[in-house]
Amino acid sequence: MEEFRIEPLLMHYKNNIHSFHIPVMGIGFTIDTPVRVAQYGISSVVSLVDDMLMEKMREFYCEKLERPFQAITEKVEDFRAKRITDYLNLLDEMVTSKFRELKNSVYEKGSELEKYLDMMPDSAVIKEKFNQFVQNHHLNEGIAWLKKNLQPGNIDVNIMTKVDKENFIGSEKQPIEYNDAHAALRGFVRSTLTSSLVLSAGMNLRLYSYMEQFEEFLPDEQGQLKKKITLKVSDYRSAAVQGKMLAKKGIWISEYRVESGLNCGGHAFSTQGYLMGPILQEFKEKREVLIRDTHEVLVTSLLRKGRPVPEKPLPVLFTAQGGVGTNEEHEFLLEHYDLDSIGWGTPFLLVPEVTNVDDPTREQLRLAAEADLYLSNISPLGIPFNNLRNSSKDVEKEDNILKGRPGSPCTKRYACLSLEYSEKGMCPASIEYQRIKIRSLKEKDLDEKSYEKEFDKIVDRACICVGLGTSALIINNLDTKEEGRGVSICPGPNMAYFSTIATLKEMVDHIYGRKELPVKKDRPHLFVKELELNYLYLLEKVVESPPPLQGQALDYLQHFRDNILEGIKYYRNLFTPELKWFSGKREEILESLNILEEQTLQISFIQ
Repeated sequence: MEEFRIEPLLMHYKNNIHSFHIPVMGIGFTIDTPVRVAQYGISSVVSLVDDMLMEKMREFYCEKLERPFQAITEKVEDFRAKRITDYLNLLDEMVTSKFRELKNSVYEKGSELEKYLDMMPDSAVIKEKFNQFVQNHHLNEGIAWLKKNLQPGNIDVNIMTKVDKENFIGSEKQPIEYNDAHAALRGFVRSTLTSSLVLSAGMNLRLYSYMEQFEEFLPDEQGQLKKKITLKVSDYRSAAVQGKMLAKKGIWISEYRVESGLNCGGHAFSTQGYLMGPILQEFKEKREVLIRDTHEVLVTSLLRKGRPVPEKPLPVLFTAQGGVGTNEEHEFLLEHYDLDSIGWGTPFLLVPEVTNVDDPTREQLRLAAEADLYLSNISPLGIPFNNLRNSSKDVEKEDNILKGRPGSPCTKRYACLSLEYSEKGMCPASIEYQRIKIRSLKEKDLDEKSYEKEFDKIVDRACICVGLGTSALIINNLDTKEEGRGVSICPGPNMAYFSTIATLKEMVDHIYGRKELPVKKDRPHLFVKELELNYLYLLEKVVESPPPLQGQALDYLQHFRDNILEGIKYYRNLFTPELKWFSGKREEILESLNILEEQTLQISFIQ
């Protein structure tokens, strides 16, 4: 096979307008973020979990734009996919219209185009080229060139692959293509978007097989993809396995999005002590192998299908997100690990122009300290979930428990994945499920302490299907009677160090180092913070493990500790005087590494 180099493949993407993107946040926090930022060249991600919320938002925007609106009710065949398609089409139309208006505002003082240029990084190729036109007194030519070369940000979408509930009409189970994630995939494919589907939360083999049916994910004769796939991963092995698995189906991964397992918002996925720095280093060292190997698999698959075969590997991006908070960290990740974009999520929860967060919740976030942000067990999916103490949804949950009515009405059913008591599935946060569980618990012969412990586990689950979308309804003055007004919010630990409500321009300037927002002085380096989170996670798992520790349980914990210690060794070799970043914080970082190493070595597996 012809040899190739990575740099030429990525050169076009290195020249993108912005070097950051806004990841999906919750269900409703970024539900319409593209309408707010895409016209400025900023890419963001919309969750496809809640078609009910999307239908309400479509009605809201149709009314705002004075456009006719016809509801897609549950009586309509394939209503979930059709709701998603229509909402995404509306977003696409609105962004296209706003972007067209922006380009036509060229001669207006303080125009949207001026705002676009002002927010671009100073090093952006387009900005440099336009400035050359201006300096050479060719303003009109520069404007014509600029209008031709500007581009809006992507309207990307996210599917949590395992949130794929089976659906029924009466007692009749519907075919698999009507499962929640399958229908969401179909809704995206049928839309007018030419963007990326971000797959997260692990593998879903049935969903991957379903993707193969859509030629929009397969390259055409020019090697172009109508719909792209972004794979959110926590380590290199997962990327290689899933990349090849999809390549066998003729599907190319256009972006590998590496997310910190614990130093992120939303659901958290432990990487067994394998830290972000070493993970990114492995991607840097093996990316050519990853691209070459998956390309070979893709070629074989496409030949078998009788499809056009690209001569060279299709373009691929490598990006990262989780815990980034300063321009220096941003630039360091981009340059040192040769990344294409960095995800900034949690800080944008403090930017009203960008995210749907109601005022009381945003104020809680602004004031939140480290102790107010914790890894909880509230998710009905059974996955650790980053949470804000005393959020209005948690207060609502505790009130229901005190009243003797634990659980939530299951109005949306997206998390009805437990088949323990019903073929149709039940949500562990629902009133019905918790009532059955508590009744069963009472039948056991448990002492008071054991009973309270098991009871707390049952009632700790909260209805995040509703809670993560409610804020979007509140912000837009939409009806919340059916859902209630309790808001769940899922910031990453990084929120503890930001305390300023900011404008979009201020946050972008902070990212690019033009004007820094106040960041608390005690904020640790993002790698140190993630290391600390992994140490605490390991410590908690050791405490929780029933004695005696042996077999697979012991092997898991020892391997976890070994990975942490290997990570510390890597960081010691990284933060040397030769590293051009963090020179003023080097001693502080190394001291933190020493402390965490000592604490990790002191963890005992003898019970």
